[in-house]
Amino acid sequence: MYPQQVHSYLREFFSENDCTILSEDRHYLTVQLTVDIDKKIMNRPFYWQYIEATNSEPNPAQITFITNQTTSSANLYGEAIHFGSPRLNQVFQATRELGAYVEMYEVVDPTIGQAILTPWLGINYKVSYCCDRTKEMLYSFGINLLTGVIKKNFQETLCKTSLETAPGENVFHVQHIIKPIRALQRLEAAINAIIEQDDHSWALEAKKRWQRDQRVLDYFYEDIDDKPECYDIEKKALEEQYETKIKIDIINGGLFYLY
Repeated sequence: MYPQQVHSYLREFFSENDCTILSEDRHYLTVQLTVDIDKKIMNRPFYWQYIEATNSEPNPAQITFITNQTTSSANLYGEAIHFGSPRLNQVFQATRELGAYVEMYEVVDPTIGQAILTPWLGINYKVSYCCDRTKEMLYSFGINLLTGVIKKNFQETLCKTSLETAPGENVFHVQHIIKPIRALQRLEAAINAIIEQDDHSWALEAKKRWQRDQRVLDYFYEDIDDKPECYDIEKKALEEQYETKIKIDIINGGLFYLY
């Protein structure tokens, strides 16, 4: 996920959740959070407990997120946020809690007359390659529910499209031929194909590091026939640290009717 994608995602998230964007450039945005969003992403449970216990005036945070440090000025103060950062993961979690699935319709200029909207299922995935190190990738797919055509970087298409929660008077939308559950299976197959074709040398490297640390552990206990409990605990800890896993999470998704 590139800095500009993180920036667009944040802008969309805060706008959709009624947070005022006070100032913005390509590499940062300053946001006035609402009470609800502050509670979800700012890690201030004791502050909010105090405010609610004393019935005091709430003061949700105003914060600058720097989405691209390489181009930001030296006198800009704020929190750097990037793909994989804890704060962005909190935003992803908040998205899931607030409603990860939507149904929206493209706004079509009424001067062109009646328009037909086509159904698309759009899904944003996060793929995590996990061992003692973690690598995360974001993929966005859309699938046409009439033709089955799959489009990559679908989120970028949506960001450039004006959408609303109800269809306009000048449009009508056709029903899907491909059921969303079947479409979801096709998207899962597409993302699995990407994972299979990816470079998995990271897993072999993790296994080498695991074997190296296991040899060190065994060295300290090599003269002990009956290994103590602490040996098993440390051995288990190495397994948990180095075991390789690939996790696929759906960040959000929805049904979109596009012109």
